[in-house]
Amino acid sequence: MPRYQDDYQGRHVRYEPPRKRRFGCLSRLITLALLLFIIAYPFLEPRMLDTEVKSLASSDLPSDIKQLRIAYLSDIHAGFYFPQARVDSLIQRVNALNADLVLLGGDYAVDSDTAIEFFRNLPRISARYGVFAVMGNHDRTVPESNLTHLRSAMYNAGITPLVNDVASVRIGTSDIYIAGIDDVNNGWPDLKSVAAQVRQEDFVIFLCHSPEIISSALTTTDMNGRRGWFDLGLFGHTHGGQIALLGQFLGISKVEGRYEQGWLRENRADILISRGVGTSVLPIRFLRRPQLHQITVISGQ
Repeated sequence: MPRYQDDYQGRHVRYEPPRKRRFGCLSRLITLALLLFIIAYPFLEPRMLDTEVKSLASSDLPSDIKQLRIAYLSDIHAGFYFPQARVDSLIQRVNALNADLVLLGGDYAVDSDTAIEFFRNLPRISARYGVFAVMGNHDRTVPESNLTHLRSAMYNAGITPLVNDVASVRIGTSDIYIAGIDDVNNGWPDLKSVAAQVRQEDFVIFLCHSPEIISSALTTTDMNGRRGWFDLGLFGHTHGGQIALLGQFLGISKVEGRYEQGWLRENRADILISRGVGTSVLPIRFLRRPQLHQITVISGQ
């Protein structure tokens, strides 16, 4: 039942218990805190780097190798929002994985000039059998002559750049192959010549910055005219959309459908489209946390 009391003028008015007023104040504080969190969270998520752990089996991996541990990362976008201190911390985290191979998927900085500086300042990356990298669209900006300087900076950092190249890696008494092509959008990719350097029965890792190339790669043939020339395909570029539901609208991800993020298996190949490490366009992420990948490939079916 409502309670009433006389006010200072003698009027009979309804009495509101203080605890209800306190509850109203608390609810407003909670609402304000939630609003602040919603506003702040997209700026915090880019620092919430996940390490995804994945195991795969491949009958093409030589049996004497038994297993191969790979660290893969892409789309660092070093610069104002990803300063050198964060780069140093990222490489420490990569080195802690004790990988056999470290593979880099492109878009290391803002443009080709800053990509050169990125590799000149990069801490040493540790990998038992080597570090290999492809170029992204941000790394292949004009002038074209910067490609020579960029490749030189990568070699000096202990990294092998793959620009329409295939690298053979000797592990024990067997070889595996890493095939990398130039960026699809800003470079001069030569998919056919790269695929023609390997055989279907080889264990081949295919690197390209953008997953836009996947459909073509699946129909390209090896040196013997057979499809299915690669076993593991690693891609980046999309950031997984970076901002859930809005990535396409903001132009952050230009790759639609099943090639925007995650793992797929097509034409006997395991395929990864990584959400990447850094950000582009806006320094925010929403429900698309950044990723570093630890992939273990086991010999067998």
